[in-house]
Formats: sequence, structure tokens, C-alpha cells
Amino acid sequence: MSLAGRGVVLTRPRELAEPFARLLERRGARAIVFPAIEIQPLPAPPELTHLGDYDLAVFISPSAVHVARRATTSWPPRLAAAIGAGTRRELERTGARAIIAPQAGADSEALLALPQVQRLAGKRVLIVRGEGGRELLAESLKARGAVVEHAVCYRRTKPAADAAQLVEAWRHGEVDALTAYSAQALDNFVAMGGAELIAALPVFVPHERIARHARALGAREVAVAAGGDDQMLERLVAYFDARD
Repeated sequence: MSLAGRGVVLTRPRELAEPFARLLERRGARAIVFPAIEIQPLPAPPELTHLGDYDLAVFISPSAVHVARRATTSWPPRLAAAIGAGTRRELERTGARAIIAPQAGADSEALLALPQVQRLAGKRVLIVRGEGGRELLAESLKARGAVVEHAVCYRRTKPAADAAQLVEAWRHGEVDALTAYSAQALDNFVAMGGAELIAALPVFVPHERIARHARALGAREVAVAAGGDDQMLERLVAYFDARD
């Protein structure tokens, strides 16, 4: 197996990294869970209490689903929208059944291209997200006639950890690849002492926008996969197959 014995660093929050770690380990890889982002829930926004009143609830990330599910008794939403495959999978795992999500792509543009979100005049839409982020989705939905509200339910922070041991493991040939699902994870990883690894390892990301950020941080080799764990696994396998 091309991944047998390969050390793959997972920088996602621990609760989101663990399912992918199990996938990697079933293919013989060594999953190295090193979260570069920590999810801190915020006080539950009042909008989540009335989640069932909205015509559409848009979830920006798996973390948005994870935190919102714990914060509301009004679950599942009447109709949910997921930015990408990972978010859709988390919605399905928590019991949501009426879900719309792009088949390809994992960003606001891909979701906005779906036919189900073209005519929204008078519809109440709740965007469930963390602090910060782009406003493209909200502005576009408003332009299509939707009444848009936000439920900001978590913040992303940098964990109090140091990458020195990880760098040492790489120097001993025990680390072969790095995965990152956001620009913030890459920035945090650098701040945690991982800049040398970003420059030395192949970096696997789910979007070209994140790939550009990785290159700006010094990555020499960046591979773009689709947003889901299965697609990321396929990209890793293809990469190492080509090297064997």
C-alpha cells in the first residue's frame, strides 16, 4: 500500500481530525494528529433556539454543525445547506436528512451555484458560522431576496502547543505529508514552529485559495483535493502511488 508507514500530519481540530485519522490508519499510514486550530464554543446565539423557524440553515463548516447541534434543542433544521462534503457528512451524522450541498467544490461559490438557492424571495435563512470569514454568501443570498441572519457560535484559536517534536520526527524520516483545511490552520502552524515543515513537506489542502496561501508561506509542493475526507485520502494515495 502506498501509504503504508507514511506519517501524515493532521492539523484540523482534534474532534474533526479523528475520523480522517482512522481512514488513514486503515490504509497503513501513521496519522499524526497535531491540531493547529482549537474550536471554542461561544454562548449559544438566540437564533439557534428557533432553528426550526428558518426556511434554510446554512452551515459553513463541520465545526458549525458540531457546535450548533450541542447548542439547540430544535434539531434537525427543516432544510440544511452544507458548504462542502465534510460539512454534509457531519449534518448526516447528527440526524439531518433534508440537505443541499455542492457535488464538487467546497466554498461559498459552489453552494451559491446550486439551483435550490437561486430564488429565495422572502425566505428566512440562517448562516451558522464561526467568528470572521467572508461576507460573499450573506450578501449574495440577500441579493436573491432572502432575509439573512447569522448565528456566530464558535471562534477558532491557536492551541498552546509547540511543533518542535514534530520537526524532530521529520528529521528522523517519520513525517511525510501535511494536511491543512484552512489558511488560519497554516498560519497557526507556522506560529507554533512548523514553518520548516511547510517548506519541506508536500502540503495537501482542499481549495486553491488555501493552496495559494500555503505557497505564500513557503510551501514548495502543494496538492489540492476536494473538501471531503475520502477525496483527501484519494489525493494522498495518488501522490504516493506516483512516487513508488
